[in-house]
Amino acid sequence: MGLRTKIGVAITATAALVAVIMGLVVHHRTAMNQLETAREAIDTRLGTAVEDHAAGVDRPRTLINPDRIPGPLRAAIDKGKRATYLERGGPEPTLWAGSRLGHDVIVVKHPYTRQTKNLRDLDQVLWWAGGLGTAFACVVGVGLATVAGRRLNASARTAERIAQGDLSARLRPRGGKDEIARLTVAVNTMADALAARLAAEREVTANIAHELRTPVAGLVAAAALLPPGRPADMVQERARRVSGLMEDVLEVARLDGSAERADTDVRALGELTRRAVRGTAVPAEAGGAEVTVKIVADALVETDGRRVERILANLVTNAFRHGRAPVVVEVDGGVVRVRDSGPGFPPELLTRGPQRFRTGSGSGLGLGLGLTIAAGQARVLGAGLAFANPEDGGAEATLDLTGAVRGPEGADGRPSPAGGPGDVRDAGGAGA
Repeated sequence: MGLRTKIGVAITATAALVAVIMGLVVHHRTAMNQLETAREAIDTRLGTAVEDHAAGVDRPRTLINPDRIPGPLRAAIDKGKRATYLERGGPEPTLWAGSRLGHDVIVVKHPYTRQTKNLRDLDQVLWWAGGLGTAFACVVGVGLATVAGRRLNASARTAERIAQGDLSARLRPRGGKDEIARLTVAVNTMADALAARLAAEREVTANIAHELRTPVAGLVAAAALLPPGRPADMVQERARRVSGLMEDVLEVARLDGSAERADTDVRALGELTRRAVRGTAVPAEAGGAEVTVKIVADALVETDGRRVERILANLVTNAFRHGRAPVVVEVDGGVVRVRDSGPGFPPELLTRGPQRFRTGSGSGLGLGLGLTIAAGQARVLGAGLAFANPEDGGAEATLDLTGAVRGPEGADGRPSPAGGPGDVRDAGGAGA
């Protein structure tokens, strides 16, 4: 049940309860006033009838020693009291009054039908008034709840956009200085603070990478001058890794900015996939394992080929580094799937997406920039990048370029040479 419904139900229930309570109070007070007025009137008649009987005058509406008197009234008369009694159990409500004069019992009675009818009419009016009041309160409550719900939904949507990385999202304050307006100001303040903090972190990261770029390049050059041998190989390998890391950090910094634009042309997705696989280097721990490229259905896409190759290279590299061979890359129309046979993606990555400086593996080694770069490049292309763990095991990353598919022919009007289905196996240097 949504907040709008809850507020509407609460206001309607409160209005209905107030209407019922007010109706009961009005009914009770009106009935008591009517009965008190009727008793005073019939008591006056009884007094006149007693005086007339004492003077020897008996009026037609006066009952002298009647055969039937309501039990409570007779009991009060027998005690010497002058009493009135409202009888409701007969054919019609009747108000009795009686008193004793010597050995005679003097009684007068009067129909109470008109008062009862008036009370029923009043009850009907109260029901109608209560129903209309409750309906009006329901409409007003739902209206107020709708306005409040829209403002809260706007706050929630803006917070979700901020959580997804849109740090420019802001709320427009309105509604004076109520609690929702305070929430709006708090969300905007939080977004400003978060944007400033992330901008500072990105600037520091980019500056560090820039500052380290020159000394790392010098280190690589110096390592290349070492005499051949195992120590030299180790130093050169570590230097290359540091250099690659610096380039990754700089790429992440560029992707975090808003200046990146895709340089698009029409390319065959199957050929882009093969180039990406051939251009990657299988990690040493993969032992030269093979990558299988399956072309289920090729397609021409209008996209930035360099960025697509970068995404696929990083996905294949991640499959070998954190998964297990065999690795299969499948092209199906505008969709490319990279699947391995490892333990699957960690739950944190499936729920929150790639996180920089967090590999998601149990080893804790590395900075986890590969999938972050892939996600950033996909964002620049306007493509979808999803991660899942299939039921039969392994991990599967899906690059969706269906929005960029342009048709069965190449840019020059001739059929694409990579348009047919088939399997290609790339070994040795094919990995990511």
